[in-house]
Amino acid sequence: MPLIAMLAVFGGFMAFDLDRGSSWTAIFLIIGIAVLIIGILGLFLIKESAVRRKENSNYFANIIYGFRPSVIKQNKWLYLTLIGFALFGISIQVFMPYLIIYYEVSLGMENYVMIMAPAIVIAAVASVLYGRLYDRFGYKKVIFPAVLTLICGYVIMFFVKTTAPVFIGSLLVMVGYLCGNAVFGAMLRDKTPEGKAGMFQGLRIVCQVLIPGVIGPAIGAKVLENAKEIVNNDGTTSFLPDERIFMASLIVSAVLLAYLVFTTVKKDSKNG
Repeated sequence: MPLIAMLAVFGGFMAFDLDRGSSWTAIFLIIGIAVLIIGILGLFLIKESAVRRKENSNYFANIIYGFRPSVIKQNKWLYLTLIGFALFGISIQVFMPYLIIYYEVSLGMENYVMIMAPAIVIAAVASVLYGRLYDRFGYKKVIFPAVLTLICGYVIMFFVKTTAPVFIGSLLVMVGYLCGNAVFGAMLRDKTPEGKAGMFQGLRIVCQVLIPGVIGPAIGAKVLENAKEIVNNDGTTSFLPDERIFMASLIVSAVLLAYLVFTTVKKDSKNG
């Protein structure tokens, strides 16, 4: 859904002259007003009953619950999955903030929506079907193909610059991203103790959103700190992302792959 939303925003506003400040003012007003209207409608259209549980009575105890050594020991696979999910998210966030400008400016593809739209749609369908494979074969057998698909996409995106190969690389990246995201999400769901989902939501946000959202873009910015700069219409300068962002994402994914091997294959061999 975030990818589809991003596509809708950038694709829907392609008619605007993005070099003008007034265009961006109009875009943010449209998006802001739309979100405000949806939020107001939600107050009347969505009805939720208050759910009270005994374990939710102490707010501060709930905050530290997921960090207790005893809880970590009892839910080892949940925490191993959270670490893997964090590494996966970092890999994605290295390149994702720069993807649109990489297509449009660095590669000069003004029709980048024609690349992103089919790739996202196909990847979304693939992730739904891939979820069935998770149900049938389990986490250990389906997470590796998803990560390897992502890595293959990074390799292609690092080396190619023309439309058709870029589409193939983008497709593999999106398929690996959405399928991997589905597998990690399903594993977290399965390993969360029954009736305790709310106690781990904060921990999930930290590993799934906060850590990737801070470390990923920081890696991307570091990689591109010496990249070529352009002067914008307002006199400010911006650097142009290049293929190095995909190499950086690839390196993080390689670390993730090694981590998955250690936490699955190695552990299985010890238990066997």
